[in-house]
Amino acid sequence: MTDVRRLARRLQVLEAITDNALRELDLDKLFDVLLQQVRSLFSVDTVTVLLVDSGGGHLVARATTGLEEEVLQGVRIPVGSGFAGAVANCREPVQIDHVDPTTVVNPLLWERGLRVMLGVPMVAEGRLIGVLHIGSTSSRRFTDEDVDLLQLAADRLATAAHLHRSRSELAAAALLQDSLLPALLPTTPAWEFAARYVPGAESGVGGDWYDVFTLPGDRIGVVIGDVVGSGLPAAIVMGRLRSALRAYALEFAEPAEVLGKLDRKASHFEANTMATVAYAVIDTATTRVDLALAGHLPPVLVVPDEPARLVDAPLGPPIGYELAVTGRRSATFDLPPDALLAFYTDGLVERRGVDLDSRLEQLCDAVAAGPADTVCARIMASLVGNQPATDDIALLVTRHRPDLT
Repeated sequence: MTDVRRLARRLQVLEAITDNALRELDLDKLFDVLLQQVRSLFSVDTVTVLLVDSGGGHLVARATTGLEEEVLQGVRIPVGSGFAGAVANCREPVQIDHVDPTTVVNPLLWERGLRVMLGVPMVAEGRLIGVLHIGSTSSRRFTDEDVDLLQLAADRLATAAHLHRSRSELAAAALLQDSLLPALLPTTPAWEFAARYVPGAESGVGGDWYDVFTLPGDRIGVVIGDVVGSGLPAAIVMGRLRSALRAYALEFAEPAEVLGKLDRKASHFEANTMATVAYAVIDTATTRVDLALAGHLPPVLVVPDEPARLVDAPLGPPIGYELAVTGRRSATFDLPPDALLAFYTDGLVERRGVDLDSRLEQLCDAVAAGPADTVCARIMASLVGNQPATDDIALLVTRHRPDLT
């Protein structure tokens, strides 16, 4: 191929993948348009995009032209197996000159009559997004120029897929978290609750949550937790832990035992997951509070005629920390009329370059007896003010109302 023809072909590919009109297309339409153009520009019979699944272990057929069965049948290829799996595993272009069970794992490829194939990795921001491959039913040799040009197309598709996935995950995480946070907190003549949740300016929606629920025997469960990580994965784990904790709370009375069961569940089913949780049970008849901490900062307690202080409670390891922990312990204390507890996640008190102890002192200074919602507002004004937090913030205040009769 002459230099002029090579340059002209490169310009064709560049024009195809940088067309401004493509910016207005959704991902499905973008795939459709670009794959058709790649098929024409490379004079091939098939063009297919496979994207890495959420677990990172498989490639899933996402879009194709000339091999529609791949998408219709939901073809899944293990990363590291066969032709496409090898491209994904080594993140390098791969070309094969015979297509049969010894080179590919998908029978649709040799049944289609393909004789040669070229695949390149789709990578965006250092993250493997998938594989783009082309195939021909005629014998031919893809040149180095073909490889470079196909990689250009793959880079464009990878960027689009990555942006789409990021936006979708962010929207899904926000929707999931919003659906799991209590719409209404229970309120009784003697007890009131108020809460705040603010996503982090840098981390976005993540795994912070709070929960309040009634339990048999005139008891109220109060939970606040923080799953390590951010985005949709953290929000999904948060949802699972929230549901599991509620279920265990109905079966076991002691908060320490509930966290022990939750820890066992997370250690077994949520590999490589860690979360901090504070769980308290309020006995509304006796005003006694049982509190267990799993790696979580202690709540602030305010009792009439006493300064605000952090609750002195045994601090156990986080949930899911290596192996399930046995022998978790609780603290017990009273919450007399006009007393309150303020639970929070670390996003409220942790700031870069600021000593944590000083921030906890600031928090205690901001907590005083009063209506729960007023206390929430005061805490947020003091510790957040006009400076956006980098991490999620969850805040939950419970108050034992004074008897006004």
